[in-house]
This record gives sequence, structure tokens and C-alpha cells, in this order.
Amino acid sequence: MYFSKETKDVSLRLTKKWEDEVQKTIKDNPDQKARFSTVSDLEINRLYTPNDIKDNNFAEDISVPGEYPYLRGNQVTGYRGRYWTFRMFSGMGSAQDTNQRWHLLLKQGQTGLSTAFDYPTLMGYDSDSPKALGEVGKCGVAIDTLEDFLALMDGIPIDKVTTSMTINPPATILWAMYCAAAEIKGVPLNKIGGTIQNDMLKEFIAQKTFMCPPEASVKLISDTIEFGTKYVPRWNTISISGYHIREAGSTAVQELAFTIRDGIEYVDDVVRRKGLNVDDIAPRLSFFFNSHIDFFEEICKMRAARRMWAKIMKERFGAKNPRSWWLRFHTQTAGCSLTAPQPYNNVVRTTIEALAAVLGGTQSLHTNSLDEVLCLPSEHAVEIALRTQQILAEETGVANTIDPLGGSYFIESLTNKMEEEAWEYIHKIDEMGGMIAAIEKGFPQMEIAESAYRFQRQLDAGEKIMVGVNKYATDAKHTIPLVDIDEKVGEEQIKRLKDVHRRRDNRAAAQNLHDIKNACKKGENVMPHCIAAVKNLVTLQEICDVYREVYGEYRDPGLY
Repeated sequence: MYFSKETKDVSLRLTKKWEDEVQKTIKDNPDQKARFSTVSDLEINRLYTPNDIKDNNFAEDISVPGEYPYLRGNQVTGYRGRYWTFRMFSGMGSAQDTNQRWHLLLKQGQTGLSTAFDYPTLMGYDSDSPKALGEVGKCGVAIDTLEDFLALMDGIPIDKVTTSMTINPPATILWAMYCAAAEIKGVPLNKIGGTIQNDMLKEFIAQKTFMCPPEASVKLISDTIEFGTKYVPRWNTISISGYHIREAGSTAVQELAFTIRDGIEYVDDVVRRKGLNVDDIAPRLSFFFNSHIDFFEEICKMRAARRMWAKIMKERFGAKNPRSWWLRFHTQTAGCSLTAPQPYNNVVRTTIEALAAVLGGTQSLHTNSLDEVLCLPSEHAVEIALRTQQILAEETGVANTIDPLGGSYFIESLTNKMEEEAWEYIHKIDEMGGMIAAIEKGFPQMEIAESAYRFQRQLDAGEKIMVGVNKYATDAKHTIPLVDIDEKVGEEQIKRLKDVHRRRDNRAAAQNLHDIKNACKKGENVMPHCIAAVKNLVTLQEICDVYREVYGEYRDPGLY
């Protein structure tokens, strides 16, 4: 934004006069805090004026929706043409259990599917593994074979509904199952759409569900990007995720910086390793951000992210296609902001966080359920969470105009400040040799740990407030129904898996695993071999065991 010298002079004069009045007032009515700051501890001024906004070139730095640098949104008409995708994250028990929940959500008005997998599946182990004991179906759906996956997708119009899968180390295998399921249903691969999370760098930084070392992990990701570019053009083969970075305790600026820098690392790798043109791969890259409780900070983070990515793709990578400059992202409200005490307060928190995501211009949104801090969401809690999005879209008017907070002195100033601090992190990581090198040095991990520690200290001291936890706490007990997964779910899943082992062609399965091993050793793309393998009912763990054998297993240096 640009303000004339005359405007700024007037602003300075009026502000000085106002500050004189403030000093008189606070003698009798002092501020409630000595220092005001965001959840991430960015200091917030008492007032913002034109003097707090640097002189941006409107065309180059702000512009209009649908035009570079997309600060104000990718779509020309915002939500007036179409609302964001209502994509509720769900997965529980068996494939049949999750399929039932999916059909319920679609009937209630959900417009996209999102899959939560159980811990053994996330880590690349079958349900009959000793490491899976007691965990089968508990935190998500258990998927061992293509037969499980077909049960999961039963009755789902795979060519009409997009599906997101939150899966990382075994992403090649779950995506292979999706592709195989499409072919079995007679749907061409170029007709299916969805997203695999498939972001291993953030696992090393924050979430810690890892399997193979960073270099091999990134290679497998480049395999999926290459395969999707050639054969599954409507699929987002990676969701570059800041969500888990934030859940681990990062600040908003750290989430922004580390997520964007992870994206740079993936583009660098696939261009170098696969020889693809950046404009061939960039339009299908997607991102995933956390929407935390600090309303304005989150809006500014999302606006800054779009502008940063547009500049990176155009200036750093030389992308020519405007679609390559788009930062498209899904948002989830902050799990770490939910509280077990007074759980109904979580409905309010989720609503505020969802509103921030919408005002920040998200393309897709999951709203957390009030009981998620205690258990898997109940049908009642999920319905409230979905209705939260629908009320925002249909009743509040927030979708009527695009970037409604754009031009606010505060919003523009905070957006600029967050972007500037994020660039400092990116330049520092560049100097280290990239994100893999930074991870090996423990840089992002330590930055996040220090931020998490600082926030906890502020909570303990009462400098930051969580209502019902360190302020307004009561002894009243709020009883809510807890969803519990019966142990029989695991027992039945293991029975089905054993039956698959008896029925399948084990000779063909062995050959498939041999082919995958050779592809890994030769540096070839594993995706065609994975699709062939899952069609022969090769299991998730069998393929992951090949990866572990060829590439080795990663151990977090901070834990060993």
C-alpha cells in the first residue's frame, strides 16, 4: 500500500495528539497488561496507522484477487463462485466403520473426504505385527491390503468426490491402493482427484512418524510427484504441511517459514532428480496450515504465505505459468488449542479458528470436534463441527466479499512483519545448505522446542490465558460421551489379513516385492511396481519392509 507524504504527516500529527490523551487516561485506567502480544509472542501496538505500513508497490505487492502475488486470494471471485471444500478429517476402527462415517458426513453436506489412519498404518506395519498390538483401529482406520481399501471406498463416487489421505512414510502404498481401486472400479487415473499428505520433512521436524532417512524419503516423494504429473494430473501428490509444525509448539512465523522452505526443498529435488520442468509440477503442489486461536495472526500468516510462494515460484524457480505461482492450501483448526477441562469451550475456539481460515482465504477446511482432545469424535460432535462451517458459509456473510480485512492498517502491517521474519528463517536455512542439512543439524527442531517451552512458561505464569485451564477454572465436571474402539476390531482385522495371506498368489506377491526392491536399488520410480503389488494383495508392511531393508531405518538423533 502507498500513502502520500501528506497523509503520513497528518497521521503522525493526529497520532501524537492521541498518544498525549492516552498517557493522561492510563494514569487512572492503566492497561491490563504491561505488554500485548500474539499467541506466538509477536508484540502488538496499541494502534496502527498508515505510518506502520511500508510503501508497497500496489501492483507488485498487493494487487487484486486472482492476480500476482495472490496476497488477496487465488480465485478471481473468492467464495462468491464456490465455497471452500468442507473436508472433515475422519477415520476409525475398520474400513467398514470409516466408510459408514463417510457416508454420514456426505449426507450431512460434507463436500470432500479426509482419511485418518491408525498408528500401525501410519508407521508402515500390518495389523498382525507385534508393534501394532493394542493400536489397531484406535486413532484412525486400519488398512493392510487393497481389500481393506475397497471396503473403505464402497459406494463412494471416486470420480466425483476428492479424497485426502493423511499418510506419510507409506504414502506410495496407500496412493497405489487408491489408484488400483479406481482402475478396478473402471475409473481412469486421469479422472480421480485428491491429496496425499506425503510430507516427510515435517515428520523429521515435528510429528516424528518416520521410517527411512531423509534423502530416501524425499526420493519416494519425488517418485509420487513424477508419477502424478504423468498419469494422475488431478491429484495433489504432496500436502506441504505446517499444521504439525505448529502443533509441536512452533510460532506462526516458524510454521510459515519452515513450511515454505520444505516446499522449496521438494521442488529443488524433483527438478534435479527427475528433470521435470517446474511448470509441470508446481500447479499440483498443495499446502496445509494450522489455524490457531490468535485470530488476526492466523489471517496474516495465510495472506503472507500466498505472497511468499508466488515470489518464490516466479523469481527463484522461474515458473512461467500463473497457476504455478498459486499457493493452494487446506486448513485445520488447532488441535493444540482444545482443552479437556470445560470441553464445550472448544466449540467457540473452533468457530473462531475456522473464521480466521476463511478470512485468510483457505481452499479447504476441517473443523475440530469438541471431544477430540479426549477421544475419537462422536457423530454428534462431528455434526456440530461440520455445521460450524456451514453456518459460516451460509449465514454470516463472510463469503460475500473477497479479503474483507485487506487494507486494514493492522492486517497489512502484521502481514508484512510476519513475512519479513519468515524470510529471515528461509535465508538462514539456505545458508545451511537446505532443509535436509538444517534438519540434520537439528535447527528447526530446536527452534520449535524453544518456542514451545517459552509458551508453556507464559501459560504457567499467567501471561497467556487458556480459559478453563489457567483462568476461570472450576471443579465442575462436564460429562461427554466417549467413543471407544472395541478390541474385537483388531481381532477381526487380523483374521481378515490372515485370510488374505491364505488366498492370494504368494508367488506373484514375492515377485512384486522383488521388483520393488530392484526399483529402489536402481533409483527407478516405485509407483508402477507398488500398484501392481497391491493388486496382488501385497500388504502395506511387506512393501514398507522392502523400503526399510534397502534404505535403512531412521532414528531421531534427539532420542538416541
